[in-house]
Amino acid sequence: MQERRRGSPGEYSISAKLLVTQSGRNTIRPVAKKLGQLEALFFAHAQMRNTRTVRTGDLTSPLRITVKQERELLSRMSRSGLIAKVRRGLYLVPARLPLGGKWSPDEALALNTLMEDREARYQICGPNAFNRYGFDEQMPARVYIYNNRLSGQRTIGAVALTLIKVADSRLGDTEQVRTPEGLTMVYSSRARTLLDAVYDWSRFGSLPRAYDWIRQDVKSGRTNVADLVKMTVRYGNQGTVRRIGALLEQLGAPEPLLRNLLRLLKPSASPIPWVPSYPKRGTVHRHWGVVLNDRA
Repeated sequence: MQERRRGSPGEYSISAKLLVTQSGRNTIRPVAKKLGQLEALFFAHAQMRNTRTVRTGDLTSPLRITVKQERELLSRMSRSGLIAKVRRGLYLVPARLPLGGKWSPDEALALNTLMEDREARYQICGPNAFNRYGFDEQMPARVYIYNNRLSGQRTIGAVALTLIKVADSRLGDTEQVRTPEGLTMVYSSRARTLLDAVYDWSRFGSLPRAYDWIRQDVKSGRTNVADLVKMTVRYGNQGTVRRIGALLEQLGAPEPLLRNLLRLLKPSASPIPWVPSYPKRGTVHRHWGVVLNDRA
C-alpha cells in the first residue's frame, strides 16, 4: 500500500513496517525502501493497469515525463532491483511492490519474456534437463537454452541464462512444464536429453556419465531404444551416431534399429574415442569406428 508522507509532498513510501511472527514472538522489521515520486507514480501506473512489462516510450505520456526522465527512471529502478532489465528498452515489472526493495523474476517469467520478445523457439537443455529427469542431482546455477535467435550469456534479475543458438532443424522433441504461477517452460524430452548428453558432451561435460544414464534408462524401460535411435537419426552428427550405435549394440539393441544408424555413417579411416576427454587407447570397435577407451 502506498501513502503520502506528511510534511514531504515530493516523497512516497511503501508501507514502512511489517508485523512478523517468529517463534511465538512478534517482531517489527522494515521491509521496503523509500520511493521517490517518479518511482511511486510508476508503480501506481503499473499496478492500476496490471502491467508486467514496460518498454521505452510507454511512460512519457501517462507519467507526463520527458524521454530523458523516462530513460533515467528505468535505468535507476533497474540498478536498484525494483524492476528487471530483459534487454535495452524492455523491463519486467513485479506484480506487487518488492519487499525489501529488491525483486527478481523467476526463471519461467524471465526466459519466456526474452524468447517472446525475439519471437524465438526454445527448449531448456543440458544440466537443467539432466537434473529434471534425475540423471544428475546437481542443481545448475544457470539455465541452459537451445534457441533459434540468441547466443551468449545473459542475466535478467537474478536469473543467469546460457543461450545456445542452433538451427531450426535442431529444435524439437520437447515437453511442456506448467509452473505454479501458470507459465509454461519448454524442456527437451527425456530421450532428446540423453542424445544431447552425447552430442554436446564438450559443452555439458557429460561423457562418460551419459553412457551410464542411457544404460540405466534402457534397462529400466524409462527410455525406449527405438526413441533414442529416432533422436540420433534426427538430431545427431557422425560422432554421436558412432558412439550411440556402439553403446546400443553393447546393450543388445535389435538389428533393424542398429541398421538405421549404420546407414548414416560415412567412410572414415580414423576411429574416434569413445570418451573424448580420455587418452585414445583401447580396443577399436571397427563396426562403428570407435576406440573403446572407457578407462582413463
